[in-house]
Amino acid sequence: MSRFFRRTGWCLALVLLGAASISAQQIADPEFKAHVERPAFNKGYPRVLFDEAHNNFHTTTGRYKPFADLIVNDGYQVITGRKAFVKPTLDTFKILIIANALGAEDVDDEGADHSAFTDEECDAVRDWVRSGGALLLIADNAPFGGAAENLAKRFGVEMSKGFTRDPTHTVAEANNPGFILFSRENGLLLDHPITAGRDDSEKINRVLTFTGQSLKGPEGSTAFLKLSDGAVDEVPPEPLKDVSAAGRAQGIAIKFGKGRVVVLGDAAMLSAQIAGRERRPLGMNWPGTDNRQLALNIMHWLTGLLK
Repeated sequence: MSRFFRRTGWCLALVLLGAASISAQQIADPEFKAHVERPAFNKGYPRVLFDEAHNNFHTTTGRYKPFADLIVNDGYQVITGRKAFVKPTLDTFKILIIANALGAEDVDDEGADHSAFTDEECDAVRDWVRSGGALLLIADNAPFGGAAENLAKRFGVEMSKGFTRDPTHTVAEANNPGFILFSRENGLLLDHPITAGRDDSEKINRVLTFTGQSLKGPEGSTAFLKLSDGAVDEVPPEPLKDVSAAGRAQGIAIKFGKGRVVVLGDAAMLSAQIAGRERRPLGMNWPGTDNRQLALNIMHWLTGLLK
């Protein structure tokens, strides 16, 4: 196994249950119900480009099928992208979604943490967003942070490229310090149109993330999933070292020119997977959370339904 997966203790548990786990450990939850009671769009369906051209760990027919089904039922037209990003293609879409791109074919391959995107692609995406496009960039713990770093920097976002944990803000049933609880009660879920929704029925009160990395946004951005002062990143290369994640986040919203960007430091939060021999829920299917509504609200903000 590569240097990213030679872990002991809690870090091994993170790998086995988190978004960077071995493929066989995670599959999309076949029981997940993607029905949307009040679809956002009944006509004029916004076109969404879902990237699958960059060795993506999450795809519309794989672990992100529940998310893709959910937003289709909310009125979005989802098209799979299997070519490099260029302006003429991007101009035909409202939203671009990138989930866990890689610099190599597999998470365990040499170079997996290298940039998944060329400089030309990063510039094309930046310019498209500035002109009114909307980007959802999702990059998990190592090696995914490194693979997305080049693109994230175009929007002033810094990625830790590590593994984030917070043992004081988790849920007891998880028994995993990388499963971080963001709630209004603990003060880590902050006010933003994404967390408010269109009305009280869409208000977000409780979100769980499932092992990711930390992020730092540029001036003027909003961290709506804010890490506590006690959060820590365990950062490669080996030997891993602990770095404080205080003041950082796992969810950031940015208005960029005429466009909008949401960057997430955890991918599993918008998935609905079952993991391991115990078929443990992972993502929007975790009981007692608002992760499902968070997915819809993020899309609504990127589309402009939420101001």
